[in-house]
Amino acid sequence: MRPTGRAADDMRSIVIETGVTKHAAGSCMIRCGDTHVLCTASVEARVPPFLRNSGLGWVTAEYGMLPGATTTRNRREATAGKQSGRTQEIQRLIGRSLRAGVDRVALGERQITVDCDVIQADGGTRCAAITGGWVALRLAVNELMRLGEVKTDPLTDHICAVSCGIWGGVPVLDLDYAEDSEAGTDANFVMTGAGGLVEVQGSAEGATFSRDELGKLLDLAEIGRDALVAAQKAAVS
Repeated sequence: MRPTGRAADDMRSIVIETGVTKHAAGSCMIRCGDTHVLCTASVEARVPPFLRNSGLGWVTAEYGMLPGATTTRNRREATAGKQSGRTQEIQRLIGRSLRAGVDRVALGERQITVDCDVIQADGGTRCAAITGGWVALRLAVNELMRLGEVKTDPLTDHICAVSCGIWGGVPVLDLDYAEDSEAGTDANFVMTGAGGLVEVQGSAEGATFSRDELGKLLDLAEIGRDALVAAQKAAVS
């Protein structure tokens, strides 16, 4: 029995509330169980220097965990004068993932930055940030199209992410912290709405996992993808 009583293929509840901030072009609060992430998308009429005069747009991301997001206070990284390696790795993952669903020619020479701030953490914060980040990005693009600044929709597909793992010897979907901290195998799957794999991060903690077990984790991830895409569609409809 999983700590929350969920079946092996059950997701936590998914709630995505849009329009939660006044000034961002697109914003949402995504709640995956007790993991809550605020995602905002800001548009700038410029691109990084390496893309100037290329005709290509850019989507990037920043990620942070607020001090009270976990049971023990996290020190603000700004006070240390640098980001942790974990933060840098996660925000690069979010940016890569979101760009996989963007036609950068159609976006034009502008940059959209998706900020993901973890309000409360209970496992799967990077997956929630990617899933909610896409909603914020979708809303920002909708605004660009409404204003006539973008003529062709640059978003080619949904992008979402879910964690799966082997907990107590059983492949399970959507790990919360109690499971993640004890899982023998932990994997994150970033996927498109059409089922394409964008990125897979998987590691064994206590014992190796088999190819068959990896296949079972992928099957579970596809169940999660369907639930997450349905929540995204409901949020932006």
